Amino acid sequence: MIDTTAENLWNKKISHLGFNLYLFDKNKVRIGDGWITLDSVAPGGTVKFQTTVHALGQPASVELVANSVPAELQPLAPPKKVSITVNSVPQGAMLSVDGTEAGTTPKLVQFVVGKHSLGFTKEGFNTGTFPLEIGPDDVSGGSVSYELGSAAQDTIELRDGSVLVGDLVSVNGMQVVIRVGGSAQTLDRNQIKRILLTQRDPAN
Repeated sequence: MIDTTAENLWNKKISHLGFNLYLFDKNKVRIGDGWITLDSVAPGGTVKFQTTVHALGQPASVELVANSVPAELQPLAPPKKVSITVNSVPQGAMLSVDGTEAGTTPKLVQFVVGKHSLGFTKEGFNTGTFPLEIGPDDVSGGSVSYELGSAAQDTIELRDGSVLVGDLVSVNGMQVVIRVGGSAQTLDRNQIKRILLTQRDPAN
């Protein structure tokens, strides 16, 4: 008995679908078989069950062969997916794929074939978008990186590795004042490793 998880990647309900399951040893010799049957699985639905298999020897690989694909599902085969690592400079940007949040960079994302739009946002930097097209012959394992625009706010890097992003209010020999999220924070100059100032328009 083996634990099995099946997910319906079609956009239609699976009323009934069967698979033959074949087991092979390390020499590619078939040493066993079994079967899997799915009933009433909604689009995107996942079912877990136990599968009975019979084998003579130590299985090294498994092959599934559909034996009863309904005609209405045949033109709707699950789309090919390509896994690509999406990164940004600097890292830690919020990533969206086709308008849906996908986490923070670097992020491993699965794309279907076609055109996509990647969005990047990070506090202190201008937001940006990046077009990405996945071809039918593309394979998993690649990566793309997007460099965020120049800082929209001032940045203070502290000696402990943390970073504050906001509007610099004042600097003197003893302390620095920066407004972060509308609240002014006062820092000792000895805490600060580096100050990066954004370009400002000249006063009228």
